[in-house]
Amino acid sequence: MTSRLCVLAAGGTGGHMFPAEALARELADRGWRIVLATDKRGEAYAATFPAEEHLALNAATGSGAVALVKAGAAILGGVRQARSAFNRLNPDIVVGFGGYPSAPALLAAISQGLPTAIHEQNAVLGRTNRLLASRVDAVASAFPTLERASARVKRDARVVGIPVRPAIRALYETPYPTPKAGGPIELLVTGGSQGARILAETAPRALADLPEPLRARLRVAQQSRPEGVEAAQAVYADAGIQAEVQPFFADMAERLARTHLVIGRAGASTCAELAIAGRPAVLIPLAIATDDHQTLNARLLTDVDAAAVIPERELTPERLSAVLADWLADPEALTRRATAAHAVGLPHAAAALADLVEATVGC
Repeated sequence: MTSRLCVLAAGGTGGHMFPAEALARELADRGWRIVLATDKRGEAYAATFPAEEHLALNAATGSGAVALVKAGAAILGGVRQARSAFNRLNPDIVVGFGGYPSAPALLAAISQGLPTAIHEQNAVLGRTNRLLASRVDAVASAFPTLERASARVKRDARVVGIPVRPAIRALYETPYPTPKAGGPIELLVTGGSQGARILAETAPRALADLPEPLRARLRVAQQSRPEGVEAAQAVYADAGIQAEVQPFFADMAERLARTHLVIGRAGASTCAELAIAGRPAVLIPLAIATDDHQTLNARLLTDVDAAAVIPERELTPERLSAVLADWLADPEALTRRATAAHAVGLPHAAAALADLVEATVGC
C-alpha cells in the first residue's frame, strides 16, 4: 500500500514553521510522506524539515492599498503553482499553519476538493487562518481561547496545544526545583526578537532594586540583543548579582530545567513551553502584537495564577521589581504556581494534531 502524502503549508516565521516540523516528524513516524509548501522566508527555517520535496510558492505581505494589491496578485500566482503541484503529487491532505505563504496551498486544495486542516498557534485566530477557517475541514487550536473566530469555528475547533521541541517536552516529567531557604534562586530572562531590548534594559534594573539579601541569592541567565549585553552586565555587576548575559542560549531546555522563575514575553510557544515545563513566570506581552494576542496567550497561565502579566505600557523597573519581590519571597507559592502551570500543559500536542489529520482524511 502506498503511504499517504501530507502537504504542510507554513508561513515564513519560526512560530509557524516549528509546529509544522513537529507534525511532520510525527506523521513521518506513522508512515506518511511529507511535502513542505512555503516561501523564501520559510526556507530559512527548513534546513532540518523532514520533507521529500519543498514547494516554493509565491506569497507576499504588505500594508496599504498598493502593497495589498501586489500581495493578492502574488497569492493568486501561488495558487496556480500549488494547483499544478497538487495535480502531480495527489496529496491526501493539506495542512496550513498560518502566515500568508500558507494561503496559496490551502486555497488551491479547497478549489480541488482536497481534505484540509489548519492549526492556529495563538489565542487569536490569525488573519490568514481567519479567512480560511470556515472553509477547511478541520481547525486545531493551541489554546482553549480562540478569539476572532466565528461561533461555529470555535465550537468545532479541537484544542491540541503547540508541538514543542523534544528537549522541552522531556521537562514535563521533571519536577519543579523549589528554592531552598537561603539558597540560590535561578531566574531566566528571555525576549523575542521584537521585545528583547525593553526586557534587557528593564530586568537588570528591576533586579538591582531588590533587597540586598535577595540579590545575593540570585543567579540570572538573560538573553539580550548583542548591543545590550555590556550594559546589562554592568548593572548586574554593580548590584552584586551573579548573571550570565548572552544573545542566545543553545541549551535553553537545560536552563529552564533548573529555573525557578521566568521573565519574558507571552508568545504562543513561550506560554506552551512554560506550561509543559511547569514554570511560573512574569510576562510582558508585546504591545504591537496583532489583536493583542500575546495578552490572550498569557491567559493560559494567568487564569490559574501561574503567571503575572505586566502590560508593556506599564512596565517600569519599579513595577517589575515589586512583583518579583513579592513572588520570590514565598517559595511555597512559587511551587504552587509551577504545579498550576504544569496542570495546563499539553505535552502530546504533536500526536493529537496528527490524530486530527488522520481523522480528517479518514484513516
